[in-house]
Amino acid sequence: MPSLKTFRLRIRSVQSTQKITKAMKMVAAAKLRRAQEQATAARPYAEAMDKILASLGASFKGGLGPRLLAGTGSDRVHLLIVAAGDRGLCGAFNSSIVREARRQIRVLQAEGKTVKLFCVGRKSRDLLRRDYGSLIVESVTDLGRPRLSFADAEKVTSRVMEMFEAGEFDVATVVFNQFKSAMTQIVTAQQLIPPPAPEASSEAAPSTMGGAVYEFEPDEAEILADLLPRNLTVQIYRVLLENAASFYGSQMTAMDSASRNAGEVIKKLTLQMNRSRQASITKELIEIISGAEAI
Repeated sequence: MPSLKTFRLRIRSVQSTQKITKAMKMVAAAKLRRAQEQATAARPYAEAMDKILASLGASFKGGLGPRLLAGTGSDRVHLLIVAAGDRGLCGAFNSSIVREARRQIRVLQAEGKTVKLFCVGRKSRDLLRRDYGSLIVESVTDLGRPRLSFADAEKVTSRVMEMFEAGEFDVATVVFNQFKSAMTQIVTAQQLIPPPAPEASSEAAPSTMGGAVYEFEPDEAEILADLLPRNLTVQIYRVLLENAASFYGSQMTAMDSASRNAGEVIKKLTLQMNRSRQASITKELIEIISGAEAI
């Protein structure tokens, strides 16, 4: 059985770890509130942009219109934008995103498609490098330092647009975690280029949406040429905000669980130390009594 000194050292070590996990939990909880507010505020704007583009794009049929809207006419090459975090100690946040990305890769390759990976965040790059390193064509890290901004989304968008204009891919899909609560994050795969077709219920003519008649000035093509790149940046910015809130929520939950586990370990080690000390005292008493009886 380990000595009392060994038990004390172990307990001190676990207590030090518990202090760190509690501090990380408090920091994550403080940052979660702001990140959650930003993610919630960005959703209506991003959804409204989608509706506007859907109504404008409804007038273009048969693959007409800007390439960002109509696509290249092929779906042979797919670009997967895997948006994860730069740090760990956040539960299953990173692994769940990478797991979905792996599933998407397997499905697309089984269909005979060519897959390219755009890794956003250090963890997505590191976790995918071992099995799919040859598919990684671009990676961006350290976004959101010191604070996540629209410029971070523009950095990703500019590179995606360069690749699309160069004809390096046909379809772009982003994989990220959508924030629901500190306990729940939903892994989501959202197609960005070309935007998914509107549902049948919303395929009304753009000039009669909601029973009203609209006239566009300038025409739909010019509006779309300006809105489509901006919408791409807005959607990526929303993804980054959702990921930030999901990261802090997952980290807060993970650190809370780690603190609880550390407390249980401390209790067990303290109990074992007390038993060891009691056994040592009992042994010494037996030796004293045995020696007195021998005399």
